[in-house]
Amino acid sequence: MAAFKDPAPADSRFDRLRAANREAWDAYVAHAFVRQLGAGTLPEPAFKFYLIQDYLFLVQFARAYALAAYKSDTLDDMRQAARSMRIIVDDEMSLHVKFCAGWGLGLEDMLRVPEAPQCMAYTRFVLEAGHAGDILDLQAALAPCVVGYAEIANRLMADPATRLDGNPYRAWIEAYAGSDYQGVAAAAVAQLDRLYARRAGQGRDAALARLFGAATRLEADFWQMGLDAA
Repeated sequence: MAAFKDPAPADSRFDRLRAANREAWDAYVAHAFVRQLGAGTLPEPAFKFYLIQDYLFLVQFARAYALAAYKSDTLDDMRQAARSMRIIVDDEMSLHVKFCAGWGLGLEDMLRVPEAPQCMAYTRFVLEAGHAGDILDLQAALAPCVVGYAEIANRLMADPATRLDGNPYRAWIEAYAGSDYQGVAAAAVAQLDRLYARRAGQGRDAALARLFGAATRLEADFWQMGLDAA
């Protein structure tokens, strides 16, 4: 197995937010859904329901990055937000549709499914964080998803309990462990550091940690939603 590579450096703002929410973070990245996915034992109905909700989730996350562009006060921040939205709309959502087709799920089928309460709770929380706060608040709420998936994939690739040969979920694991997505996560970590340096100080640490922790718990709820659908 590969050695675990942490997508967030030890001195990054992300790492500090993660450390402030360690219990919630561990419950998210080591959730039973993730462990079963790595072992190849996750029930297929759980994964299919997750895939559908994840597509609906991406629609709302694209809106969140549009909001980040609106909240930006520099062209660099605006470009970063626009780049992230483009990746979601043009790349990730298209790949998601192709991936779902391999599981017998068509786009029209997915769009007919209503958003689950867990999906609505998470995405609307992120959007509300952005509307009520500034771009730093929004990035703190987005970070558990963007960077968390990179960490989860790296953990699975390094875990001896992970089975790749014959694992129906191998493509999912390898996609998030791949260099393209790892680059997306690294960019999110760096952006959080830049925003914090410009916009924050110790007086904002507690509020940012609460936002990050709430988003992390909602991520764990998203995994549980998949398991409960099996």
